Amino acid sequence: MLRVTILGCALTVAALTLSGCGRGVSFSADVKPILDEHCKGCHMPGTQGYESTGFSVAGYDDVMKGTKFGPIVDPGHSGKSTLVVMLEYGHDPVAMPRGGAPLPKEQIALIKRWIDQGAKNN
Repeated sequence: MLRVTILGCALTVAALTLSGCGRGVSFSADVKPILDEHCKGCHMPGTQGYESTGFSVAGYDDVMKGTKFGPIVDPGHSGKSTLVVMLEYGHDPVAMPRGGAPLPKEQIALIKRWIDQGAKNN
């Protein structure tokens, strides 16, 4: 009986983790600091990355606006979000951050969770 209960608990924890449930990810407390650390140097008005793409990480509305080519965050769908592709897969010519070390997997996972939770302005 104890083994069944432990297995049930383990499966519940795994399901919650995979579904993105649990602690909600905050844009201002979790995502914005990552973007500031890794992206702000190139993606703010007046910088080269901003001038070539139109993408700014100055604030939530800027991130959600995306680039001059369109949005890069699809709320609820990290797998369809160009931001994740640029950060996670690192394929040139869109690998980000350009010329820098890739973001740690934990930070990418946090951004993905924020997107999957609806990419809220919180």
